Amino acid sequence: MQIFHDWRAIPPDARGASVALGNFDGVHLGHASLLRAAHAARPDVPLAVLSFEPHPRELFRPDDPPFHLTLSEARAEALAALGVSVLYELRFDRAFSQLSATAFIAEVLDAGIGARHLACGPDFAFGHRRGGDVALLAASAAERGIGLSIVPPLLDAQGPISSSRIRRLLQDGYPEHAAAALGRPWSLRGVVAHGDARGRTLGFPTANIALGRHLEPARGVYAITARLPDGRSVPGVANLGRRPTVNEGPESRLEAHLFDFSEDLYDQTLSVSLHAFLRAERKFAGLDDLRAQIAADAAEARRYRA
Repeated sequence: MQIFHDWRAIPPDARGASVALGNFDGVHLGHASLLRAAHAARPDVPLAVLSFEPHPRELFRPDDPPFHLTLSEARAEALAALGVSVLYELRFDRAFSQLSATAFIAEVLDAGIGARHLACGPDFAFGHRRGGDVALLAASAAERGIGLSIVPPLLDAQGPISSSRIRRLLQDGYPEHAAAALGRPWSLRGVVAHGDARGRTLGFPTANIALGRHLEPARGVYAITARLPDGRSVPGVANLGRRPTVNEGPESRLEAHLFDFSEDLYDQTLSVSLHAFLRAERKFAGLDDLRAQIAADAAEARRYRA
C-alpha cells in the first residue's frame, strides 16, 4: 500500500482512486462496509482512504485522555488487509484546520488527489469548523464530475457499529463484544520496556508495554494473545492498570505474561490482543496473596484459550 501525507505532492499513479473518507479509528466492520461501497462504485480504479494524522480531536482537545483504538501503523495494516491500495494520511495541523469546506473539496479532493469517486457516511463533516456536510459534498462533487456514495451506518443487534461504541465496550470490560464489532480482537501495539522485574520474582515474568496514545480499557486482568515480531502468536494473561499492590504509578500499562515462553522480548514491538476480561484490578494484602491470584488468573486464561 502506498501512503502519502501531503495532498500537494501526489504522484500521477496514486491519483484517480475511489476514495473512502473518514478517520477510520479501529477499522471496524462499519468501515469495511464503507470500503466495499467505494470499491463497488468504481471497481476499475484503485481503492483509497483519505484520513488524518493526528486525529483532529488531538489538535482541538489536547488535554483529553488518549482515545485511539488503532494508531497509525496498525490502522494502515488493517486498511491494507481490506484491499486499500492507497492511503492519504494527511497531516492535520492548525493550517490544515483552517481550510474551508469548499477549499477542501477543490484543493484536496479534486486538484490534490484527483478523486474519481468518493464514499462517506451520512454524518461526514469537513472543512473549517466542520462547515461542510454531505449536501455540499454532493453538489460540489457533481459539478466536478466526481461520483459520490453516501453509505448508511452498518447495524447489528445493538445498533450502529461505530468507533465510539467500541471504545465504550472496551472501557466497560467487554473485549469480546468489541471484537464482534471490529471483526477481530482489539489489540494494542507497543515496545516492551524494562520494568522492576517484580513479575519475575513472583514466578510470572511479564512483558511491559505502555499504553501511550491508545485508549485505556477497563483496568484488570485479561486473557490475551501476543503477536511477536516474527509473526508467532503466543497466548497469555495480562494485567492492565496501575499495579496497586506493588507500586501504583501515575500511568496505566500492560504487563503480559506469555505462557510457556522464556525468550528475551526487551525493546521489541508486540501486538497484544485482549480476548476476555477475567477480573477487575484490585489491591492485595501482600505478595503471597498476589502470587496466588496471578496463578489463578493464569489458569483461568489457559482454560479460555484451550
